[in-house]
Amino acid sequence: MFWVLCVQVVIVATWKLLTLVRNDRIFSTASLGWVDAIVWAIAAAWVVLVGVFRYIGFTVDDPGLPLLLFLMVVGVAALGLLMVVMRALLRQATTLRTDMEAVI
Repeated sequence: MFWVLCVQVVIVATWKLLTLVRNDRIFSTASLGWVDAIVWAIAAAWVVLVGVFRYIGFTVDDPGLPLLLFLMVVGVAALGLLMVVMRALLRQATTLRTDMEAVI
């Protein structure tokens, strides 16, 4: 249930970011809040997934489920790190666009 909530937060934030793209306002400070929401939702889902992985890893005899959970932990971590990099790039682009508007 918690992961569904995290996915819904990511979907709504992506929808709002696409709306900002359509209105040509993606390089504004308003977009950083929505990207932060995506990063925090992915981080929360990752923390819960690590907890489940640790619990399942010590209680299950079958190696298939812990391996699948490990791959999911690595995948969600890679997605989270990618979003952190994209957030930094958006922040730099926002700063550059603000500087360019000041020059013009």
